[in-house]
Amino acid sequence: MADKTKIEWTDATWNPVTGCSLVSEGCRYCYAAALAASRLKNHPSRKGLAKRNAAGVAQFTGEVRFNEKWIDQPLRWRKPRRIFVCAHADLFHENVPDEWIDKVFAVMALCPQHTFQVLTKRPERMRKYLSDVHAARWMLIEGDASAMGFEPRGLDNDGFDWLAYKGFLPNVWLGVSIEDQPTADTRIPYLLETPAAVRFVSAEPLLGAVDLTAVEWKDEDAEVRSNVLTAEAWIDNSCSASAYVNEADGMTRLDWVIVGGESGDHARAMDPQWARTLRDQCSAAGVPFLFKQWGVWAPRNAVPDLPEWNAPGIQFDVHAYPSKEGDARNFVWRIGKGRTGRLLDGVTHDGFPEACL
Repeated sequence: MADKTKIEWTDATWNPVTGCSLVSEGCRYCYAAALAASRLKNHPSRKGLAKRNAAGVAQFTGEVRFNEKWIDQPLRWRKPRRIFVCAHADLFHENVPDEWIDKVFAVMALCPQHTFQVLTKRPERMRKYLSDVHAARWMLIEGDASAMGFEPRGLDNDGFDWLAYKGFLPNVWLGVSIEDQPTADTRIPYLLETPAAVRFVSAEPLLGAVDLTAVEWKDEDAEVRSNVLTAEAWIDNSCSASAYVNEADGMTRLDWVIVGGESGDHARAMDPQWARTLRDQCSAAGVPFLFKQWGVWAPRNAVPDLPEWNAPGIQFDVHAYPSKEGDARNFVWRIGKGRTGRLLDGVTHDGFPEACL
């Protein structure tokens, strides 16, 4: 929908599907639902998709919509860019028919110049859809492309056959959204079992501590693995075919971790230590790490020069988290998203994985 975006980890957004429903606490104060219930409530792509509950919080109704007029939008963008797919929906929502997903993947297959970033809270369906070669109907043949009015742009029939066999597109990054340890434990294993060029995790809004090295999953031989984020567990050369299959040691890998706090009127505070821990885990494993935002709440060292800190009579809401030491505390203040910025202990973290093109 937007050729430009302020989202720090992408260049543009594309919304061929809109609408969703609450699946976990990370959805509680969804920014997309808030927009669909306010500024975009009369837009044809959003009308009726979100309502405010008794507490005044906007929530999606579960109705989803296919926006046919936007389906070919990436084909019109000549300059290569990273594109966040379905920023205001979940492409793998239970109410999204396979036929819609087919069309989205068909367009992504026809645009090898772009990198598409697909993020879901429903990775079990994503795994099923992308692991079943026989269901990969989005793999176009030349006649289908012509019928849609598109040209394959360098991908001939042999290329599509190869992609269908491998079960992935090299320009599509697949990710799961998590908010705490239980959602990490539940969703990441499905991601690791899904064929993908790049696999990533978005921990936003981060609502609890997460240890990625403790996530357990099973390889093809049903052996339980727990070191998904340790250097020795990762396959080198992530853009080679070996990254898409289990090696002798049965290990796959994550390629990228994004972390961010919550924004909006009802934003919940993020303990700075949660973000630091994920940063340190990524550093130890050599994984690209991107700190997206503090959100509404932030520690003082994130914005040390804020004039209001020392202004008489000015007070901010404050939230304190006990540290591991038990007596010292990590304080965060509610100072507003426009002020909190992206500094984590004085550093901007803008890590990105390598494109597999």
